Amino acid sequence: MINYDLTKIRAMAFDVDGVLSAETVPMDAKGEPMRTLNIKDGYALQFAVKCGLHVAIITGGRSEAIRKRYEALGVKDIYIGASVKTNEFADWLSRRSLKPEEVLYMGDDIPDYDVLRLAGLSCCPADAAPEIKAVCRYISHRNGGCGCGRDVIEQVLRAQGKWMSHADAFGW
Repeated sequence: MINYDLTKIRAMAFDVDGVLSAETVPMDAKGEPMRTLNIKDGYALQFAVKCGLHVAIITGGRSEAIRKRYEALGVKDIYIGASVKTNEFADWLSRRSLKPEEVLYMGDDIPDYDVLRLAGLSCCPADAAPEIKAVCRYISHRNGGCGCGRDVIEQVLRAQGKWMSHADAFGW
């Protein structure tokens, strides 16, 4: 259970490789990564968007498949090829008028370190790098690519009374 006032969370940002996809990425014959993505993470992401949360993807990955996948889920803020993630994070905060304490960020490895230290609620999967676990307020019981995104999204939406609230998400 996350020990943070989850009612303050207005936005969530996620790394992809090692968080929303498993840390092992097969390659196709052309050398392109072929990520696996968790369906329950996907459901939770699109539900969070429908519930009015700002959701961003900030990844060092450069595949347009990432953009297509998350755009299909309704995510509007997708930063691919992010080499210094604090730059994209700052841009996103500015464009969405967000304060760091209103943001949950989930990352798993060294490129996420500085963003995790900036976000109000830093989270990581169970199999994150030790340096990342050391700076996170919440470590999911799920590994990357195995539902850790769903874990944190569900906790936030439950705390806000929005989980299973189809009236909010779908306008019923």
